[in-house]
Amino acid sequence: MFDSLSDRLGGVFDKLRGRGALKEQDVRDAMREVRIALLEADVALPVVRRFIDQVTEQAVGQSVLKSVTPGQQVVKIVNDALIEMLGGDQTAELDLEAVPPVVIMMVGLQGSGKTTSTAKIARLLKEKQGKKVMMASLDVNRPAAQEQLRVLGEQVGVATLPIIAGQQPTEIATRAMQSARLQAVDVLLLDTAGRLHVDTQLMDEMKAVAAISTPRETLLVVDSLTGQDAVNVAQSFAGEVDLTGVVLTRMDGDARGGAALSMRAVTGKPIKFAGTGEKMEALEVFHPSRVANRILGMGDIVSIVEKAAEAVKVEEAEALAKRMEQGKFDMNDLRMQLSQMQKMGGLGALAGMMPGMKKAKAAMQASGMDDRVLLRMDAIIGSMTPKERANPALLNAKRKIRVANGSGTNVQDVNKLLKMHLEMSKAMKQIKKMGGLKGLAAMFGKGGLDAAMPGLGGGLGGGGAGGMPGLGGPDLSKFLKK
Repeated sequence: MFDSLSDRLGGVFDKLRGRGALKEQDVRDAMREVRIALLEADVALPVVRRFIDQVTEQAVGQSVLKSVTPGQQVVKIVNDALIEMLGGDQTAELDLEAVPPVVIMMVGLQGSGKTTSTAKIARLLKEKQGKKVMMASLDVNRPAAQEQLRVLGEQVGVATLPIIAGQQPTEIATRAMQSARLQAVDVLLLDTAGRLHVDTQLMDEMKAVAAISTPRETLLVVDSLTGQDAVNVAQSFAGEVDLTGVVLTRMDGDARGGAALSMRAVTGKPIKFAGTGEKMEALEVFHPSRVANRILGMGDIVSIVEKAAEAVKVEEAEALAKRMEQGKFDMNDLRMQLSQMQKMGGLGALAGMMPGMKKAKAAMQASGMDDRVLLRMDAIIGSMTPKERANPALLNAKRKIRVANGSGTNVQDVNKLLKMHLEMSKAMKQIKKMGGLKGLAAMFGKGGLDAAMPGLGGGLGGGGAGGMPGLGGPDLSKFLKK
């Protein structure tokens, strides 16, 4: 996300950092380029003006220009201003402090991803906060809308209100409230009818539903790819109903970022969630500071750690730790690591959150590498027999041909995977020689791993294109697309 804007700003600030001293004109020239970058990113003009004026006023101050690292100081000022533009230091979380059932009403235009976002939020509340959740579809206009929510409810394990044909939205809302109370539901999500535009009749219907359910949260779902149109939609809805927050969908495909950067400043409503994919788990709580860091290429280590905590099962981590202590690492272990990378969002997502990985990410794209590399590697391992996975040394020329044919790849790809495994296996044996994980941990206080173990150091960034979670080491850039 924000790739185009991030690349433009990265180029501007690289020039500033490269100069030992800065003049006022240097800062103003840089801010002119930042202004153009923001406008091209489809950020609202009043927001851009306010942002540039604020940053320029602080950046041309004597304390900045006369400092030891003026370029870095300017970047910090821009970073702080971006955080403020996106909503401030505090993350806007859902307000669920009310007598159950707490109602969250979802509103938005048709095609914005409202129904899917409803199910994603329901899953998040159930799995992360342990809430008992129910969903109800009030959309009687779009064909199969209620059925869609029911299917999504089954996928995420959340109850949905039974469908009764012919009922109107206000009747469904009343029945949903009664059912939620009887079942001691903590949170009730109401998925209202979508709108092609701000329609008076549908707006009246939405107000009637709000009067019945008295929602604690009213979330507007907008498509971030529509840029300033998304902001205009938010303004229109804010004039009709008391919004408490915004859910931006398709953020993973938004290279510009105009909607996210303008939304809070123009509407005054905080962005609470960001949809980052089609899967039910592809929903992130919106953290302004983390997003600002990503835009400026500073990475987002906290999000990586959170994703790793979700993807890595405790028992799997413990089992791998024991095998590392013994110097063992077979194809099953490698396959588990690949699976964890996919759960964490894949190569592109991880590279985008790693500090200083912008160039590596660009190199990956230029070489044709994407997340299909992980799928292809998994297919190769899946085409091996259990004995071959446990002991890759069994793979002679004849077996390699069979594995390549079975996985839809070629022998060269199989050899690349085997070489990667060999490198990681050697690293495991080195760990054993150094006294296992305890000895490894002790080395962090003596100059770090990079000097002692060049093949393993570097954490997640191990081989330029991202190593294995928690291990580093293997260079996935060697495993290129055919």
